[in-house]
Amino acid sequence: MTNPAIGFDCRYINPDSLDGIGRFTIELFGATSKKLDITAIISDPRQLEFLPSGTKYVRLNSPTSMLEPLASLRLNAHMFETVYSPMQTMGSIGKKFRLILTIHDLIYYSHPKPPNNFNPLIRLGWWLYHKSFIPQRVLLNAADEVVTISNSTKKLITENKLTKKRITVVSNAAKQLTVKPLPVEKKIVYMGSFMPYKNVEELIYGASQLNGFRLVLLSRIGQSDRLRLESLAARVGVAIDFEDGVTDEEYALHLSSATALVHASSEEGFGIPVIEAMSLGCPVVCSDIPIFREIAGEAGLFFGIGDHKQFAQQVEYAAAHRSQMHASLKGQANLFSWEKSADALAELITASKR
Repeated sequence: MTNPAIGFDCRYINPDSLDGIGRFTIELFGATSKKLDITAIISDPRQLEFLPSGTKYVRLNSPTSMLEPLASLRLNAHMFETVYSPMQTMGSIGKKFRLILTIHDLIYYSHPKPPNNFNPLIRLGWWLYHKSFIPQRVLLNAADEVVTISNSTKKLITENKLTKKRITVVSNAAKQLTVKPLPVEKKIVYMGSFMPYKNVEELIYGASQLNGFRLVLLSRIGQSDRLRLESLAARVGVAIDFEDGVTDEEYALHLSSATALVHASSEEGFGIPVIEAMSLGCPVVCSDIPIFREIAGEAGLFFGIGDHKQFAQQVEYAAAHRSQMHASLKGQANLFSWEKSADALAELITASKR
């Protein structure tokens, strides 16, 4: 662990409950470590359990610590040439290395409610941070390079003038799911949270225009959300199943046997389930928003939010043409991989080394 040249911030891996940032960190670190000699920056020894065996590491404060603004001063002692973080909140005061920060999306500016697991002080800071673009601009402009996960977010960053620094796209990607092909059932499946901007209610209204289809919600769900959606489904006559969380194997089985994966989000950070579905040849019926257009491309089937008839028509098209769509779906999914993302990051890091 002496004089590492490249530091990779792995402190956003939550060993107790992996979220999107944690999975992004784990997968990107693993793929990049095959290309470059990188050192993990951790705050909890348990984070190493998610990284390749033998990973070099240094310890630093938790990213939610009050010491975070001084993180770079502490990292200077390790003689890094470049530090990459999968988030944008690492303190840059006094840094003596090139700093690459990541901004995934701008959703929390529209929906600033903080995660419930944060303590009250952190929740207040989160809320205040997302009430203005000014703190974001300060952080991003203090970095040497900025990374984002999609061209859609890159466009939003540029439109909102969040940074003057160069922006590089290092795409999010999906884990490889494998399963034997199964007979296709008259069911449509949803994988995602139940935040308001996900518009899960629209999926129920859309399903009400279909004949004989079940809507299967795969994700873990709170009791209040479940009761609300059950009541709506009963009112409009939709058969609905709540899986309340599935294993990777169960998830793959659902995608393999579903007529389509469906999403009605008005905003989205990326949409990993869309790639996961396409990789198994499962059609995707998505709301017509830029990020879904970017990810699903010409292989996707799109509908206007609130257009329940168009939603039903796209599901029926998927049912009639699922086998013919298989090749285009797989081809689109193959555009995204952790190896390709690691190539993009490795090229950026190598170019930015002094």
